[in-house]
Amino acid sequence: VQLQASGGGLVQAGVSLRLSCAASGTIAVIYDMAWYRQAPGKQRELVASITREGTTVYADSVRGRFTISRDNSENALYLQMNTLKPEDTALYVCNADIMAPMTLFRQDYWGRGTLVTVSS
Repeated sequence: VQLQASGGGLVQAGVSLRLSCAASGTIAVIYDMAWYRQAPGKQRELVASITREGTTVYADSVRGRFTISRDNSENALYLQMNTLKPEDTALYVCNADIMAPMTLFRQDYWGRGTLVTVSS
């Protein structure tokens, strides 16, 4: 199983970006999915998470500006980021709790991330 994130870039403050994360490989079910970010010199932090049923959780710093969504039929995860701020600059990494089809074993997977840089 692989998670491939895309959509990052260098943008000015105030604009929007949409991140995508595609899960590929042998997958039975994807349960919770999430976006994390890690800024230079800081620890990784949860940005937003979403259950398979669509229940969402947001970090206080992004609530109202970011929207997490998913497409279960495409095994895809999205993060719509509006009104970006310089403090949003970080490597954004997708995470998914995935069940394998034969073993029914669940495992946490991490993508390599996509870099978002917001200039002031």
